[in-house]
Amino acid sequence: MQGRAAILALEGIDSIADAEQAVGRLVAVPQEALAPLPRGTFYASALVGASVVTEDGVLVGEFVGLEAAPGQDLWVVRGEGREHLIPAVAEIVREVNVAARRITIRPPEGLLELATK
Repeated sequence: MQGRAAILALEGIDSIADAEQAVGRLVAVPQEALAPLPRGTFYASALVGASVVTEDGVLVGEFVGLEAAPGQDLWVVRGEGREHLIPAVAEIVREVNVAARRITIRPPEGLLELATK
C-alpha cells in the first residue's frame, strides 16, 4: 500500500508501455484472495446491495458503490429514482452492519435534497 492506493504487480505487465495500456481497466480480485481486515473495517464491495437508512428509519436507498473524492470517499446510494452521494465520514455514517446488510446515516440538513435523478 502507498497511502490509500494499492501497488500491484500483474502477470504479463512487464514494462511501462504495458502498464500504460492497462490504465483505466478494472482489476478483479477473488474475495478469498483479499487480505483480512482489522475488526470493524470492511471492503466496500461487501456493502453493495445494503440498505441505507436514516437514524429515524427512513429508507434512503441501496448502496451501489463508491467514488473517490479529495478528502473522503463518497458512497453512491440509489433509491426512488435518485442517486445520493453520501460522504463516508463518521459524522454522517453512524453504523455499518455488514451482516445485516444495513447502513445507518445521519445526513446533515439538505444533503439528501442534493440527489440527482
